[in-house]
Amino acid sequence: MQTNSFLLYGANGYTGQLIARMALGYGLQPILAGRNEAALKSLSESLHLPYKVIDLSDTEALQAALREVPVVLHSAGPFQHTSKKMIKACLATGTHYLDITGEISVFEQAKKFDYAAKEKGIMIMPGVGFDVVPTDCTALYLKQQLPDATHLKLAFAMVGGQLSHGTATTMAENLGEGGVARENGEIIKKPLGHKGFFVDFGLKKLFVMSIPWGDISTAYSTTGIPNIETYTGTSPKTYKMLKWQWLFNWFLRTSFARNQAKKKIKNKPAGPSDEMRAKAVSLVWGEATNEAGAKVAVRLQCPEGYTLTALSSLIITKKVLEGNYTTGYQTPAGCYGADLVMEIPGVKREAV
Repeated sequence: MQTNSFLLYGANGYTGQLIARMALGYGLQPILAGRNEAALKSLSESLHLPYKVIDLSDTEALQAALREVPVVLHSAGPFQHTSKKMIKACLATGTHYLDITGEISVFEQAKKFDYAAKEKGIMIMPGVGFDVVPTDCTALYLKQQLPDATHLKLAFAMVGGQLSHGTATTMAENLGEGGVARENGEIIKKPLGHKGFFVDFGLKKLFVMSIPWGDISTAYSTTGIPNIETYTGTSPKTYKMLKWQWLFNWFLRTSFARNQAKKKIKNKPAGPSDEMRAKAVSLVWGEATNEAGAKVAVRLQCPEGYTLTALSSLIITKKVLEGNYTTGYQTPAGCYGADLVMEIPGVKREAV
């Protein structure tokens, strides 16, 4: 078994291809895997990497492929439909599980396999990409600065760039579902965009609104802070329009509405071009508060989101292959510390 070899499932997707292209720079040898044979073969020929055609429903073939590697980096979403099958296969084969999800339900589901993973001596770590490495590291950094913090706000924004098909499809799958926040340790449903304000990200000041980001789950696991809100950059106009979304959420949740959205997604580019990624940046801001009203804040300037996902997922994959992991369910910062994000080229952190 090669110590630099891992299974990259969903390699034919936009982010999967990006990870495959960058893997050699980290001395890693991914085995490309997924369902689309034509796309996998083309990628295999261009990168001179092996490939396997596997459907997640083919348990026998999936487990056979997993037995050949120490770790799988799962990049085929929407993860609410794909992660459980992969995690169960990893438990059967003793293979470490990583993925690039940002879906709260996937993190919460993965936590339930903590004991089983410890029994098998493997690590289960969802969210090793932009979802949620920079925000998870921000949460832990703030907790370390203010150990008795009771409230945490995390926000991110993109300057330039665009969504990939995979990210947009995940969003389409959740149309009309609203938002959530964590209050007194519990995940509570909220309207999408129920709060909004301006954040000084350093590079520029932007308006953000509340959304159901993965840190509602992961930041609580990492820090234990009981009240958590997550935000993303948007226009004040969009924010005002969302105040009326509750009137037609019922329609957005129909198969017709979601399928129409998916059709439009397929007609758009697969994701940002290399040139667009090189020019774009992602910005992160966090603020923690304690009962006495004391506050600490920090902001990050990072590479574009998909670039960061490829880099952070490969950094973590390499750590696992080198034996640097903790068994059971883990979060990125919980396992590797608040400075994990600083290992990603181009990241700058500034206390506010």
